Amino acid sequence: MQRRERVFDYLAAHGIAYEWYEHPAAPTVEEAMRYCAADGAKHCKNLFFRNHKGNRHYLVVFANDRQLAIHDLEQRLRQGKLSFASEQRMERYLGLLPGSVSPFGLINDAENHVYLFLDERLLEEPQLAFHPNDNRATVTLSRENFMRYLDSVGNSYEFVSLY
Repeated sequence: MQRRERVFDYLAAHGIAYEWYEHPAAPTVEEAMRYCAADGAKHCKNLFFRNHKGNRHYLVVFANDRQLAIHDLEQRLRQGKLSFASEQRMERYLGLLPGSVSPFGLINDAENHVYLFLDERLLEEPQLAFHPNDNRATVTLSRENFMRYLDSVGNSYEFVSLY
């Protein structure tokens, strides 16, 4: 609950409109779609990676109905060899646990260490949906408000063609 409240407080403090609702725990987007499919928003997969040296971390966001192979992602992002970041790294850089990763974790990245890659097709979606750092709830917000959030949080990001 505390993680979710921090997201809500952050969004309110920055004047970013959103809606939210609760549902049973959904640690994967496939499970979340059982509860969230009717909200009209594009739900996203959020994957947290590290580079080979472990000195760079990336959050990769793309549509829930797509699959990405790590090798293909390495080719597209040109960041070298990637692997999933450990639970400890996730906690350190995003303040999150597995199953609740979302761009809202960037509010916990005070040093703006994590670089965000988003699939460019998300720019075509009017509404986006993410966990509010708690997989027992979903936040929906307009693409414009999501962009306001990204600009307010301060992490570097870019939209790229992921598939």
